[in-house]
Amino acid sequence: MFRPFSIYVGLRYTAAKRSNHFISFISLVSMLGLTLGVAALILVLSVMNGFDRELKDRILGMVPHATITGYEKPIADWKQVATIVGQDPRVIATAPFINAQGMLTSSGQVRGVMVQGVDPIAERKVSIVSQHMLNGEWDSLKSGEFGVVLGDLLARYLGARVGDKVTLVLPEASISVAGVTPRLKRFTVVGIFSVGAELDSSLAYIHIDDAARLKRISAGVEGVRVTFQDLFEAPVAAREIAATLEGYFLVSDWTRTHGNLFQAIQMEKKMIGLLLFLIVFVAAFNIVSTLVMVVTDKKSDIAILRTLGATPGMIMRIFMVQGIVIGFLGTFIGSALGVILALSVTDLVAWVEQALGVQFLSSDVYFISYLPSQLNWEDVGLIASSAMAISFLATLYPAWRASKTQPAEALRYE
Repeated sequence: MFRPFSIYVGLRYTAAKRSNHFISFISLVSMLGLTLGVAALILVLSVMNGFDRELKDRILGMVPHATITGYEKPIADWKQVATIVGQDPRVIATAPFINAQGMLTSSGQVRGVMVQGVDPIAERKVSIVSQHMLNGEWDSLKSGEFGVVLGDLLARYLGARVGDKVTLVLPEASISVAGVTPRLKRFTVVGIFSVGAELDSSLAYIHIDDAARLKRISAGVEGVRVTFQDLFEAPVAAREIAATLEGYFLVSDWTRTHGNLFQAIQMEKKMIGLLLFLIVFVAAFNIVSTLVMVVTDKKSDIAILRTLGATPGMIMRIFMVQGIVIGFLGTFIGSALGVILALSVTDLVAWVEQALGVQFLSSDVYFISYLPSQLNWEDVGLIASSAMAISFLATLYPAWRASKTQPAEALRYE
């Protein structure tokens, strides 16, 4: 049977038991270091991909990609504006809105809240809130009935459930015979939503007609919300579209409200990836020290092979095979371990939180309340190929040193 000499001997050296157990220990440490480095890099990048996905799907699924609002006054002919905006091929859908800031009170609890007046039908096309209802129905928001849909954390803080009454306090004063009093309005909770993000604790929805009455807008709406095919086009596209409209409009987009968060995640992903990649470098360079010690330990064997006719190139390839086998095993095991952890880390962390009765990610502090993970096979391929490339480069110097061994010098004292 044909067996390539260098590969055959290299594999025999790799699998053979060594009299020097320290070298075997260093080889094992090199492989384990590479395994842990690759696994940690895949896991962390998957978690960062998960945060990036949640930001796009959940946060940017709730907040507008862009808004076009009236300049110092409501948009009276908002339907015409929405029609013109919707004709742009980059736009998926539009929806009118009226925003108000205030405080909700219930059962002696008070919480600051952003109240969005929306058209329930149009809002389905630009927001994911209707897909994440825990209790009640999104379509229960009806004009004139003063119903409200609360975020899950907001409802829990207020102690409110579907059917309960809550009071909205607006920061606008009303003058009456009793003096200056804040504007108050009682609402009935008709639904509770949960998107697993910070918005669950600070956002409430009411019908746009009820919002117009609260803010005393007799005609029109404050603005039009726009959702784009590609959210990264929103900053430029929204301004280009607004420039085609007649009149003066204010344009805002998601980069002003959540752009810093998105940039922070991207920067953290790059920096953490770079730092963890150093672990792979350190583990790969352990292969250098391992092979140097193996070459020193096998000098007599090298000399014998040379005297039997082995060329320097053959000797070099023998020790390259040893280093590549260590690198391959470490990379393969690390990749498999990293993929398994990346696919199960969300459930694993949730189980630990439930078992210990703690919450590692609170939506009061972070923008989501659980640890997300999204495995990207391109990242796995890049990490594995890079680890193998570094392992290959780490074998070159020790293998070259082995090929330069002189038989006479090596056997002089044997």
